[in-house]
Amino acid sequence: MLKGKKIVLGITGSIAAYKSCLIIRELIKRGAEVQVVITPAGKEFITPITLSALTHNPVISEFFSQRDGTWNSHVDLGLWADAMLIAPCTASSIGKMANGIADNMLITTYLSMKAPVFIAPAMDLDMYKHPSTQANLEKLKEYGNNIIEPASGYLASGLEGKGRMEDPEKIVETLDRQFSKKDLKGKQIMITAGPTYEKIDPVRFIGNYSSGKMGFAIAEECYRRGADVTLISGPVSMKCSDGINRIDVENCESMYNEATKAFNNCDAAILCAAVADFKPENVADKKIKRENNDLIIKLKSTHDIAASLGKIKSSKQKIVAFALETNDEEMNAKHKLEKKNADFIVLNSTRISGTTFRSDENQITIISKDGKKEYDKKPKSEVATDIIDELANIMQ
Repeated sequence: MLKGKKIVLGITGSIAAYKSCLIIRELIKRGAEVQVVITPAGKEFITPITLSALTHNPVISEFFSQRDGTWNSHVDLGLWADAMLIAPCTASSIGKMANGIADNMLITTYLSMKAPVFIAPAMDLDMYKHPSTQANLEKLKEYGNNIIEPASGYLASGLEGKGRMEDPEKIVETLDRQFSKKDLKGKQIMITAGPTYEKIDPVRFIGNYSSGKMGFAIAEECYRRGADVTLISGPVSMKCSDGINRIDVENCESMYNEATKAFNNCDAAILCAAVADFKPENVADKKIKRENNDLIIKLKSTHDIAASLGKIKSSKQKIVAFALETNDEEMNAKHKLEKKNADFIVLNSTRISGTTFRSDENQITIISKDGKKEYDKKPKSEVATDIIDELANIMQ
């Protein structure tokens, strides 16, 4: 986690320098302290006063800040920081860093840095592909630096290709993972998330209000903590980290097949998806017309994925299931704990306003054979941490 961490943010002379404001905002939002070091060329693209206003720290650009003997120590910065992030990083700066050309404050700070260094290249596609750039990046990797690969897309030149600096949120996520505890390293975790849609006809379906936010937050938390994550998601608009193995499905049958297949190689399964309990017995191949005032649809049960996996789980595997209840919450959760052969149930209730479907917060109770643990209402990212803390404890 980034809370309390000291980050040196290096900014070089790229059109992508404006995105550094978004990086700063996200770092500070997560509790980090940010000190900007900018090259002279970088100041042509974004002003120090903007960066200073966002970080609440003076921006460092030159070795000597005044003509009274006051100077900025790159050595002190190298000792102060928990991590250094250079974003955007131009081909010129990459070349200087790879070859030790210390002709500005940013490069000397890099050369003095004791903490891990993360580099987010930003340049036109032909510059990025050039053998000299690639050779310099390889050299930086050999030195132990972390390269945050640029994305593909439209570039400032009007061309399209690889070279655009990665999205600020993904860059910060990369840093966040650096400081997360790795208690799940080497573990295979499968997570289901989102709703399932069960077709009535080509245009209608039975579904629910699940947004997938809770399941995706859990997947990101597991990934940050070193797990190999497989995320089986119903139809949602959420995005996840590139390192997560995401499998998109639409209905319960597909989710059941994928979950059953993935579970064989898993250390744990976290079944967060809001799976439709029923589906039409017959699906119309054409849109059903409103010919009568009444329409009767005969339904049949879908797979109980959690119970199915509970029957085949080994003594070394763990299952975490979810229970969303509207009444008799604790009694129903305890019943599900036994029925699904789960190690614990994450209980939440629709009676707590501002939680569950589509919300950014949740309030849970963890029910296990050892009792229950109640938690306060908090953001789903923090709820995910509570759930994975509990899982990590029983996996030790």
